[in-house]
Amino acid sequence: MAYTVKIGSTRCHILSDGLHQIDGGGFFGLVPRALWQQVIAPNERNLVPTDARCLLIESDAGLILVDVGNGDKLNAKQRGFVGMDARNERLIGDMRRVGFEPEDVDLVLFTHFHGDHIGGATRFDTPDGSPGPVVPTFPNARYLGQRIDLAEASFPNERTLATYHKENWQPIFDRNRFEVVDGPQRLAGAVRTDNAPGHTASIQVVWVEDGGESLCFLGDACSWAVHMDRLAWVPAFDLDPMTSIETKRRLRQEAMERDALLVFQHDAQVVAGRLVPGKRGPVVQPEISEEAWFDSTVVE
Repeated sequence: MAYTVKIGSTRCHILSDGLHQIDGGGFFGLVPRALWQQVIAPNERNLVPTDARCLLIESDAGLILVDVGNGDKLNAKQRGFVGMDARNERLIGDMRRVGFEPEDVDLVLFTHFHGDHIGGATRFDTPDGSPGPVVPTFPNARYLGQRIDLAEASFPNERTLATYHKENWQPIFDRNRFEVVDGPQRLAGAVRTDNAPGHTASIQVVWVEDGGESLCFLGDACSWAVHMDRLAWVPAFDLDPMTSIETKRRLRQEAMERDALLVFQHDAQVVAGRLVPGKRGPVVQPEISEEAWFDSTVVE
């Protein structure tokens, strides 16, 4: 489902590449299930619903798309493991609902290089989406990613090997459409990035700041609202847990100072919210919520 918000005069569209399901331990790490299941109830296989949100920004520098979800290159078995529907133009469909086509995008920003964030950057160039030549999904866009994260994706280790797939970015390089950057960037008058390490070494968040208002697309720097409420609830996916905690502490302070609207990329229930004072520190007050969907179908 697509949601449109205005930050000052800048229109931002919160889009989705579709709900799927992941083992709850991935998002909640060392936190006992007895605690985290009070936030989101797992099914009998310990799977929880999770979203794959993206952000489309109508900026003075053109149309900016932040992350692109899993895309449509997964085979039936891979889709089944995460309970994902077959090819159905999830992100592209949401883009069309707010009035845009893939050809309209001027810049695609990768927060980092994990497959569930950049798989949709390329697609099979076949009429029915069956395996074949791989081409960029957004043909007129330039793509941008951080140097350190690209290096880690290009030379993965045993822990990260399964989440990095060169077909998600190599066809873009081959067409000279990719720009490698190092550190925070100013993308438009109202849009900037900031590095927020912990989940990966150089993951970036995106700030939209216009007319005294702010929005922060947190990505996997803080993918669920409860992770901002409870800093110690570090996902097992985060490669550097203590750095992840300190990054969220800093982001939390910045968000409080700006009264920023925070967009949570994977939270199946809280789409966006703002921090308010709580008994033990800041807590997220949801502004956009939705009922968690669940499909327990799994392909063995």
